[in-house]
Amino acid sequence: MAGERSERAPAQTLDQRLRALRQANEIRSRRAALKKELAAGRVRIEDVLARPPAYAKTAKVQDLLLAAKGGSCESRSLPQPLPDRALEDGWRHDGTPAR
Repeated sequence: MAGERSERAPAQTLDQRLRALRQANEIRSRRAALKKELAAGRVRIEDVLARPPAYAKTAKVQDLLLAAKGGSCESRSLPQPLPDRALEDGWRHDGTPAR
């Protein structure tokens, strides 16, 4: 209809879409490698939560906790109190979800 606004996002060029896909794949690959490092115990979950690499800043904390050596989502190995970033992601100081 005349005068109505389209709610669709502006169309991307093929180059923009390919660039976005490459970036997303790179982030997924780096997160997968981080999870393997956590599972093997070569990286500590405390360090990742305190100083997350750029590719892990938007990862779900629960996914990282489950990947950590031991594979459980218990807070026994987490530093107390949790870093402020963990609180921003919806976690309380006792390691329970804030939601």
